[in-house]
Amino acid sequence: MHKSDLEIANSASKKHIKDIAASLNIPEEALIVYGNDKAKINYDYLDSCKDKKDGKLILVTAISPTPAGEGKTTTSVGLVDGLCHIGKKAMICLREPSLGPCFGMKGGAAGGGYAQVIPMTDINLHFTGDFHAIGAAHNLLSALVDNHIHWENTLNLDPRRITWRRVVDMNDRSLRDITCGLGGTGNGVPRQSGFDITVASEIMAVFCLASDLNDLQNRIGNIVVGYTKTQEPVKVSQLNAQGAITALLRDAFQPNLVQTLENNPAFMHGGPFANIAHGCNSVMATKSALKMADYVVTEAGFGADLGAEKFFDIKCRKAGLSPDAVVLVATTKALKMHGGVKKEDLKEENIQAVKDGCKNLERHIENIAKFGVPVTVGINEYYTDTKDEHQAIIDFCQSHGVACKISSHWENGGKGAADLASHVAELVDSNESSFKTLYDDEMPLWEKTKHIATSIYGASDIIADKKVRNKFNKLEDDGYGKYPICMAKTQYSFSTDPLLMGAPSGHEVPIER
Repeated sequence: MHKSDLEIANSASKKHIKDIAASLNIPEEALIVYGNDKAKINYDYLDSCKDKKDGKLILVTAISPTPAGEGKTTTSVGLVDGLCHIGKKAMICLREPSLGPCFGMKGGAAGGGYAQVIPMTDINLHFTGDFHAIGAAHNLLSALVDNHIHWENTLNLDPRRITWRRVVDMNDRSLRDITCGLGGTGNGVPRQSGFDITVASEIMAVFCLASDLNDLQNRIGNIVVGYTKTQEPVKVSQLNAQGAITALLRDAFQPNLVQTLENNPAFMHGGPFANIAHGCNSVMATKSALKMADYVVTEAGFGADLGAEKFFDIKCRKAGLSPDAVVLVATTKALKMHGGVKKEDLKEENIQAVKDGCKNLERHIENIAKFGVPVTVGINEYYTDTKDEHQAIIDFCQSHGVACKISSHWENGGKGAADLASHVAELVDSNESSFKTLYDDEMPLWEKTKHIATSIYGASDIIADKKVRNKFNKLEDDGYGKYPICMAKTQYSFSTDPLLMGAPSGHEVPIER
């Protein structure tokens, strides 16, 4: 009988976090320790590393998610353990999990089987308090907005046009839409508002894109909280709130150091959702890791149409990162689901369904090629897989000029991922990457959106009513025309229909707001 993820994590032989830091040449005085197995790295040390040479950056992404599971985080952890197993100096950068998904359907976010990051329970439950700091910073701004309206409202904020909501790190659907300011004149101005989950906060998004505290403060200052009655945007900087908000984030902004089950170093920092935000761990952690290790494995949320596209077009563009290789994760079970097999029938061998499901894999391979980064397919092995099913995937990938490696990291840890790791190391060391973004900054916002939909989602066009088109024009007029696009879309399909699996094409993508 297989042990549960929790049983495996609890029986792990952990090293002291000071020893993990030492493996990266981080001195003890640079650590802000949280017990024996967690630490933050202080700003002074991170600043002292800026002139060091960068290591190689490897992105792990996946096919379109299915209920069968793909194991992207598990594969990311297995890959870094595999790289260390074959003698490479490697580390991983991951997002922190949100309490909402941890207590919901998705569960934790520390990997699985014998490819986990530990301490798993701490990571999934509060960790070092980063998300609470982000929630407090977000809600401080919410309170300041209402306070400003309650008093003199010198900025002429229209209570009907406040776009800044509140957040809580939980899936609490009864708070999604609320009326606040009730109870008389002493409690502010009544208006409609609501709560989002903390990881959906714009504070979280800019927290993960900022390169230092000054950059973070500037980005917070540029956040739009609402509009005047004449449709003029009102920014945080006009409330003079960016300094106070940044002060609440100062400690949280330092990356968290933990370890894998095989005692290899891991940064876990930040956690924006990928179906609505950019879905990547912090720039601060990624850039720091590149100064400390020869190979850095990082992950982008959900399928490559969301996670990888946003990683390339938003994070890499804004942070000046140039990835060296991509590992595209799939499972035989998930491919069979994309091939039309029902979940209850996935344990049965079905080579034709695997081949049919590879159309989803093919679309992702083709999409990644548009960014000029070489890709390898990694099959996260499951015990019901058969050799013939594996061979069908290998043959399919070979016909598209892409290597496919079967990895048993879930069951065997780094040793099980050694073959995948060896190939990935060889790939990045060959310097084949010629990274480029999908679109230029100068392209108009509407055209950027259409280009993503037609080039990545396989759509024929995007459609929107006049009100939405006017919003695009307003964003251009307000000076946002050169910004990248962050698309909010279902993660389950290339289309906007979550039930449409495989690789649909020719559909129209409705832009709703």
